[in-house]
Amino acid sequence: MPLVPVGGFMNLFSSFNLQDFLIRILVLCVSLSFHEMAHAWAAYRLGDDTAALQGRLTMNPLAHLDPIGSLMFLIGGIGWARPVPINPARFTSRVTVKRGLLLTSVAGPLSNLILASASALLLFVLFTIGAATGQDQSQLFGILIALLQMLYGANLILAVFNLLPIPPLDGFKVFGSVLPNAVYYRLMSYERYIGIAFLVLIIFGRGILTQVLSWVAWPFEQAIWLPLQLFFSWFWRLIGLAA
Repeated sequence: MPLVPVGGFMNLFSSFNLQDFLIRILVLCVSLSFHEMAHAWAAYRLGDDTAALQGRLTMNPLAHLDPIGSLMFLIGGIGWARPVPINPARFTSRVTVKRGLLLTSVAGPLSNLILASASALLLFVLFTIGAATGQDQSQLFGILIALLQMLYGANLILAVFNLLPIPPLDGFKVFGSVLPNAVYYRLMSYERYIGIAFLVLIIFGRGILTQVLSWVAWPFEQAIWLPLQLFFSWFWRLIGLAA
């Protein structure tokens, strides 16, 4: 079965194709909206309704997408949406501020890993149905495969990208939750400068960033793809679709 590695996903953006472009737009809307909605949902569950009151507890992409971040996603495969506002003062008393920030921050990347896992599962199911019915050469089958492959690759990239411990990414807030307060706030004082430097790296050093993301994403790829591959290989032999 065709595994789409991170590097292979990035190569999807090397040439223009209208079908791929439309699929990218759909993947963009679903992936980034689900990511930001997950932040809003986690905060709401912890007692902070700030994002919900601003209409961010929704899958409507118009509530989440950032013009520059969306353009970067369409061009380079790495983008961002408008940050969800979080007010730690509104968290319930059962969680500390650091724990609340940890949970709300990790909710976004976790949502992308869920989407990546669901996409991988649907890919295997679709391959099974296509092989069993002989429809695996149809145009519709090819479009669905392309959609699920891109949805898988994009969400894997978004998850590991946002888990990098660099401000203003979610990973920095997760990392900061285990740091002493003095160290955390000292780093926060440099957040703007680190963020600008990171943006420059995204724009001009995409090759370096892509390589780093490939290394970071590898264990996640194995954790998602390998169990599905083992199960469906057994299942295909069981029903006679594979030797």
